[in-house]
Amino acid sequence: MLVTVTRAVSPLLPFCQRLLPDLPGLPGRLTGISLTLLKATALEIAILAGHLLLYPSGIVQERRSAPVLPSPQPSPDAADRCGPPGPRPSPPTPQLPSGTSLPVVLLHGFIDNRSVFLFLRRSLAQHGRHQVESLNYSPLTCDIRTGAELLGRHIEEICARTGSDRVDVVGHSLGGLIARYYVQRLGGDTRVRMLVTLGTPHTGTRVVPLANAHPIVRQMRPGSAVLEELALPSPGCRTRFVSFWSDLDRVMDPLETACLNHPDLSVENVRVSGIGHLALPVHPAVATGIRQALDTTVPADGKKDRADGLTVA
Repeated sequence: MLVTVTRAVSPLLPFCQRLLPDLPGLPGRLTGISLTLLKATALEIAILAGHLLLYPSGIVQERRSAPVLPSPQPSPDAADRCGPPGPRPSPPTPQLPSGTSLPVVLLHGFIDNRSVFLFLRRSLAQHGRHQVESLNYSPLTCDIRTGAELLGRHIEEICARTGSDRVDVVGHSLGGLIARYYVQRLGGDTRVRMLVTLGTPHTGTRVVPLANAHPIVRQMRPGSAVLEELALPSPGCRTRFVSFWSDLDRVMDPLETACLNHPDLSVENVRVSGIGHLALPVHPAVATGIRQALDTTVPADGKKDRADGLTVA
């Protein structure tokens, strides 16, 4: 398989040299990194092609149903009890059992939809996370604040429907910023136990200047009013953050913008090596890292970076 990928992408090497002139070490150290870079590029192209095929399936909001919860059982002598005739009191609202994992909300990136999470939600379901829901926000959304308000209403509906007091959220790219705004600026830390971000431009990205025509892209630029709001103090924030960032993510400029650093937030930054931006929500190794993060029950002591990271090349 490795030989096949290498032969298939070798003709692209001169093109990558011209396309990525700012990559550290090119062309002097190109030999040492070309294989990893080309494999990641080939994977990004394959994922993009597959996602274009799946995209129509995610345009419509998913159907939502209440989880199957155990019904309260009457005591054996209930039928023998005497009492005045009349209507009986309504049974209490079903609640999730104490050992049940929290609902997980998936939030896609810019001009995307819920289909990007097909493989991640399958992985979560296979490992016991059965209450997983995706939220589509319109590609015409022009303000991160508006998306955050929509997310807040969606989470309140989930909590009311499932009986859970809190949820976990996974956001890819722009989705991570929308979720972070909800947590930090709209009081969402009372509802979100953990926020996992994948390739999210926490301090802004300078990639593709021509995209500034879209207002929400301008909000993702360094120094924007929204990012300045997110940099404000957030004392007592109860949400724990895990940020996955990739050393080959060409949508992040600079790469470190996908790391979350805030003095008031409990953060773990996880470096992923060998894949690009589009692969973050679909790669099995990243899915494993997400599951491990969501399964963490011990509160974090503060900011930290995972020393080993994830290597998937």
